[in-house]
Parts: sequence; C-alpha cells; structure tokens
Amino acid sequence: MQSMPDASPVKWHLAHTTWFFETFVLVPHAARYAAFDPHFRVLFNSYYHGVGDRHPRPERGLLSRPDLATVRAYRAHVDDAMRELLTREIALDVTSLIELGLHHEQQHQELILTDLKHLLSRNPLRPPYEARWPLLPVKPAALAWHRYEAGLTTIGHDGDGFAFDNEGPAHQAFVAPFELASRPVTHGEFAAFIADGGYRRPELWLSLGFDTVQAQRWSAPLYWEERDSRWWTFTLRGMAEIDPHAPVCHVSYFEADAYARWAGARLPTEFEWEVAARDAALDGNFVDSGVLHPLPSAGLANGTSPQQVYGDVWEWTSSSYAPYPGFRAAAGAVGEYNGKFMCNQYVLRGGSCATPGSHIRATYRNFFPPEARWQFSGIRLARDI
Repeated sequence: MQSMPDASPVKWHLAHTTWFFETFVLVPHAARYAAFDPHFRVLFNSYYHGVGDRHPRPERGLLSRPDLATVRAYRAHVDDAMRELLTREIALDVTSLIELGLHHEQQHQELILTDLKHLLSRNPLRPPYEARWPLLPVKPAALAWHRYEAGLTTIGHDGDGFAFDNEGPAHQAFVAPFELASRPVTHGEFAAFIADGGYRRPELWLSLGFDTVQAQRWSAPLYWEERDSRWWTFTLRGMAEIDPHAPVCHVSYFEADAYARWAGARLPTEFEWEVAARDAALDGNFVDSGVLHPLPSAGLANGTSPQQVYGDVWEWTSSSYAPYPGFRAAAGAVGEYNGKFMCNQYVLRGGSCATPGSHIRATYRNFFPPEARWQFSGIRLARDI
C-alpha cells in the first residue's frame, strides 16, 4: 500500500534496494549473472534516467504483482550472486559501488519506517506497528546555550571512511560567532507556540510557508490531534499523549523557521551544526534502541557539548541543499544519486530515532523540500552573538 506519492510500499523498498545491487554491480561486473526478471529493471528503478524507463512513483502502490514471496526470492537470487562475486578479486571501483549499496539500503531501512508510519496514520483505527511501550518519566533538561567563536573551519568529509558524494569535498568556510541550544525544541515548547497563535500569525512565517499553512490547513505538526484540550500524536506504537519533554518531530522547514522566529532565535546553518557536532559523542536514540520515537534528554544542560546532536530527530538547518565548492557528480547513472537534487531543498543533520546508528556521522547531509513533514524532523535553535 502507498499513502502518498512521496512514500513507497514496503515491498517496493525491499525490491528497489535489491535492484541497486543487480543493476549497478552484478549486471555490469558479474560475467555469468542472469537477471531474475527483466521487467524489474523498470518496475524498481527509482529515479535513474541513465538506467532507462521507470514505473511512475505515485503508482508504486498499484504493483500488486510481483507478490512479496517473489520479491523475497528476488532478494535471495541477488544475495547468492553477490556472495559468489565476493569470493573473487574485485576492482576498487566495484567495491565502492557495493559499499554505496549497503549505505543506500540503510537509508531505505529508515524510509520503510517513516513511510509505514504515514500509511498506518491514514487508517482511522490508528493501528500500531509494534505494541505500546512503558516509557519511564525522565526529568527534563533545562535549556542552555553553547557558545562558539568565529573562525575559518574545515567543512565536509575528510576522506577517512565512507561518505556520500554530497559530503565533500572538504573545504574551508568562515563561521561567525554563534550560540547553539543545548537540546532540541520539545513537544511542550512547540505546543506553547500553537497556543500563542503561531499558525495564525503571518509575521512569523516565510511567505511560501504561510501559503502552505493556509492551503494545507496546518494547525499543528503532522500526526498531532487535539482531544479535550490535550494534544495527542500518532506513533509507530499507536496513539499517545505528547510527552512535553521529548523533542518535537514531524515539522516542516517552514514550521521550524516560524517557531525559531517566535522564540527570538533562528535555525543554525549546516556549517554551525557541523562545528558543534564534532565534539559530541556519536551516540543517541537510533533505530537500534527499538523505541522508534524521540525520547527526552536526561543529560545535563551545562555539559561540554550539546545533547541529542545525534539520533531522536533530524534537525533542520537554514542551509539550502547546494554543492560544496569543487563538487563533481560521479560519471554514469550512479552519479544521479545526490547531485541532481541540489535545488529547492534544505539540509537536515544528525539522524533520528529511525536511523541506523552505524549510518550517521558529523558530515552527513540529509535533505528534503521545505514542506516535507513525514520524516522524523525536528528543531534546534541558534542565536547570533
């Protein structure tokens, strides 16, 4: 099932990640490989024009066939061929494609959860993906501010370990002095924005953002419902009353920007975020925890680095998704992976409660259009000094 054009059925995700290895690794580099089904080259091509025709994205939910058993057989077929390929000596460019395919699959592991959450939310029964969990109360961390001095700094991946092409090349950037909030904005803080008429005050919004609010009739983050003057939200474990101390999520860039203006602050640039994230521990509430929902911070507000930099919620930045100086897309169809989307999108950083923990790093650049809300996207404030 498919709940909107931006989301895909789980079965399609399973087939597409398999298609990646078949199309970019096995067909060109495994001499004796026989494709599982030639039709799959079109059915499960996402957006690679260089590969050929594609099934329309909004109609992925109409693919009643192949059935799940056939998709699983497809995955087993490709897995067997990959195992055989890995017994032989492989050129460096092929191993790089295999590594890219593994990280690509981790991206789709997260998308399966976000897309499935949106799908289940469209059912008036609000069915849970997993059983309810006994969340223990956590004493909230007070908001504090971490100061960073001005200076030239290196931004981007330095070449040590895997990175997507949009994370480089590393380059120098000047960052003015700034302050960054010690933790993300919480559900309770965002509820105060709503109570203060935040969605009805055009002076807080970018023009296109307020047009979107009116056209889509937004009055709260995605999945929020008001019952008897109390806010509830849909989670992967069913409906739950909002935890006022947990990071707010499922807000668009427009909502994040409006909230920051209401709070007398702003969103950080992606360069400011990266400067702050370098000294933060690369741990957090990722999908590995099994919680599947943002958790309140239990740390100290006056610690040496901001809390919850990684995990819980992707954090919107004010930076447009654009190429770094010297960026060049790879040759061939695989070069379409990131570069061609560098238009009309904003950068998010840090990962979420649906991100695999081994997938994230300080230089990782996620990106979505400013109206997107179905990801676990949240807010961290910044201020000028």
